[in-house]
Amino acid sequence: MAKTPAAHVVVGDREVRVSSPDRVVFEATERTPEVTKLQVCEYFAAVGDVFMHANGQRPVALERWPDGWREGMTLTVGPGGQQQGDGFYSKRLPKGAPDWIETCRVTTPNGRPIDELCLTEPAAAVWAAHMGTLTFHPWAVRASDVEHPDELRVDLDPQEGATFADARRVAAATRELLEERGLRPFVKTSGNRGVHVYVRIEPRYGFEEVRHAAIGLGRELERRDVGATTSWWKEERPAGSVFLDFNQNLRDRTVAGAWSLRPRPGAPVSTPVTWEQLAELDDSRELHLFSVPERIADGDPWAGIDDEAFPLEPLLELWETLPGGELSFPPDHPKMPGEPPRVQPSKKVAEHWDEAGNRRPG
Repeated sequence: MAKTPAAHVVVGDREVRVSSPDRVVFEATERTPEVTKLQVCEYFAAVGDVFMHANGQRPVALERWPDGWREGMTLTVGPGGQQQGDGFYSKRLPKGAPDWIETCRVTTPNGRPIDELCLTEPAAAVWAAHMGTLTFHPWAVRASDVEHPDELRVDLDPQEGATFADARRVAAATRELLEERGLRPFVKTSGNRGVHVYVRIEPRYGFEEVRHAAIGLGRELERRDVGATTSWWKEERPAGSVFLDFNQNLRDRTVAGAWSLRPRPGAPVSTPVTWEQLAELDDSRELHLFSVPERIADGDPWAGIDDEAFPLEPLLELWETLPGGELSFPPDHPKMPGEPPRVQPSKKVAEHWDEAGNRRPG
């Protein structure tokens, strides 16, 4: 069979070459027809302006599925790709990038510098899609200052027994609390069952401070008994609860960027919505590659997200006053002072650990 000639997608004054344009990236579902590689690239061109408004001038890791995505496929995870899968993360800029693609140097928790793709124009997203990218994972920093986040991210992840409706309810409670504290939150779907709440913040806090603000927020939500949990270990999370993943605010920890596709049936999109739209949304699968571009005609739900940046002191006050102390960091993060043991509850024996989370000798 003859190889399909490359196609080209025009984005502004760029023309991006797309190889294997007819490769099927998403299979057809009851809701959506099959999606080709060319259609993925055309999607990112169509949402280019709002995509850049949300993710522009940020370093991003690329979640790439070069052969497309199918049910049962897995993502390579673990240090050095210990668990091999069909998709993988590209933190370093892939080889063969055009000379107009820009990078941004960031530093990992272990001090290793990495030059990641920096989104400076919509064509950069289309080129990344040509390279198999479905999901963009932007840092919470701008390229102009990679040490101080300019947004707080509240990642609400439904646990076993919980639904999108539960995440939506906890998101509404999160909004109420943030507004009580004088902050203005924006919201998007995760592209799966979760919800992401964002607040633009003054870029003068370190990553750990932003994480502590998220913990303080989560603990107040727990105190209000709205169904949220900050328990790091799955075994300790109540069934039907919604986990507030506070660690997503750390250095080199990211969530799916706004307007990104997700590797799920039907090519769902992590879609910014208004709070009113979220309240009326029964099924986030309605927001997919074919339906989302039409919604943009009604305007960008995040049009005002950069109008004002807020201080974190109202949330840091919750961190300082509510009981609980430090919580566990991710496994790939350096051990931190006061951190609890990084041992699953089923394997943890209390007398083997001191109050700082260090194993006792002997």
